Formats: sequence, C-alpha cells, structure tokens
Amino acid sequence: MWHSGIHSNMNFPTPVAVLGFLAAIAGSVFSVLTLLVLLSLHKTKWARWIGALVGAGAVVYFGLLFGFSLGSREVTLAPGEEKYFCEIDCHLAYSVRASREGLQNGQRVLHVALRTRFDETTTSPTRPKNAPLTPNPREVVLVDGQGRTYAPAMMTGTPITRALVPTQSYETELVFHLPADASQLRLLLTSSGWEEHLLIGDENSLGHKKTYLALPAPEMETARQAPA
Repeated sequence: MWHSGIHSNMNFPTPVAVLGFLAAIAGSVFSVLTLLVLLSLHKTKWARWIGALVGAGAVVYFGLLFGFSLGSREVTLAPGEEKYFCEIDCHLAYSVRASREGLQNGQRVLHVALRTRFDETTTSPTRPKNAPLTPNPREVVLVDGQGRTYAPAMMTGTPITRALVPTQSYETELVFHLPADASQLRLLLTSSGWEEHLLIGDENSLGHKKTYLALPAPEMETARQAPA
C-alpha cells in the first residue's frame, strides 16, 4: 500500500484521506440537519454547540488539507521512473517510455509513449488476486519551461481508461502539437475528479505541489507533408 518511499499523487495515506473526506461530508450533512431541527424547536443553546462543533471540525480538516499542501514539494521524475496513483486498495504506476518528434505540414509534433502498469505488490491482502481495476478519470497535459500547457491533440494505442488486472500493463501514445519555442517539456498526469481537490494530501488540493514525468530525448523524424 501507500508509503513515503514511492512517488505518488498523494503525500498522505489514501484510505485515511478518503475515510476522512467521507466522514467530513456525512458529519456536515448530519450536523446541518440537526441544527435545523434544534432551531425549529428553539433550542438555541444546543444549536450554538452544534455550530461550534462543526466549525471546530472544519478548522481541523482544512488545517490538515492546507498543512499537507504546504509540506509537499515539486518533483520531476527521470524518464522511465514511475508515478503511482492510489486506488484505495491498490496502485497504478505510470511512466514515459519514449518520445519522438518531427514536423508535419510545418507543425511541430511530439509523440509520447505513456505506460500504465498495475503494480501487484501494492494490492491490499483482502483484494482478489485477479480482480480487474478500471482507472479513475485522468487528465494529462504537457508543460513547458514557461508554464504553458498543451493538451493532447490525439491519443492512440490502448486508452488510459482500459481496465487492468495485477501485473498487466499497456502503452498509450499521446500526440501533441507544439509551438517552435516550447522547451523544457514535462508531462503532468493527474486525476480529474472534483473530490480530489478536497482530499487531504492529494496533489490536486489547493496549493499542493505536483509530480511531473520528464521526457527522454526524442527521436527525430523527417518532415512529412499531407498528400495532395
């Protein structure tokens, strides 16, 4: 399972973060309903106590959320190194395997081979050994040294949403159209769920630093023209 020695989208144990998030949502809903009932019964003293309890819980939760964001650091993994994504009871590992670049109709085009791997050594002991896993939704962009981002113009090969079983892996080719001055390129792969912004330790939470994947030196292709 999660530990501090792996490069992950989290710097806090995912099961704990998810349970804390669910508990915070459930507690907030229950507290608001209780507060409304107490107010309707004119129990203002108890209502104030409930309001204070909710406020204290919010301070603790968001204190942890921002604390782990402030304690995070930006990391750029070397080509071939893996970035792990926690899926509660198992992990998927992503790495850049190769890149190639060329000109097509005067447009700079970069192809990036992204590998997805189901690391069987990170599964929970209670998880069935051959149970498939469908990855959570992902967002992927290329970031240059000026902070500009580029979304893939095309994805070929195996879709990054394809389910896997432990030990299985596949590759997806990402195609980017880039301006001539784009340099110091890094790949940023993140989860795209809205709840990620409220999970303690998630790299999508406010102020949290990101983990990037460096690109290997691209193989250069000869320029191609579109057929007449």
